[in-house]
This record gives sequence, C-alpha cells and structure tokens, in this order.
Amino acid sequence: MAKLTKSSLFKTQIPKAETPMDKTTRIVRKLVEEETQQRQAKNDRLRIARLEHEANTTAKPTR
Repeated sequence: MAKLTKSSLFKTQIPKAETPMDKTTRIVRKLVEEETQQRQAKNDRLRIARLEHEANTTAKPTR
C-alpha cells in the first residue's frame, strides 16, 4: 500500500475551464433571473396601485 502523506492525500484540483455551453447557460440564467425580478417588481407595483384605487373608490350600492 502506498504511504499516505498530506501532499498525496489532499491534492488540489485544477478547476476546469468554462466551456462555451457553460458560459451560455450562465448568461441565460442571469437574464432569466433579472427578468423574473423585474416582472415581480412590476406585479407588486400594479397590485399596490390596484389596492389603493379600490380603497379610494366608494362601493356602488347594488339593487
């Protein structure tokens, strides 16, 4: 059996280079996340505006 030493047991791993597909995936995920955040902010803003509008209008009596 080979003698285990600190240098032979814990070898540092060289990180793999980013492939073009990895780069594309990273960029697309970032864009999708940004679009999701923008959409959520817009929905929140519109929801607040709708609730304020509903609170400020008087309810019309129904017959």
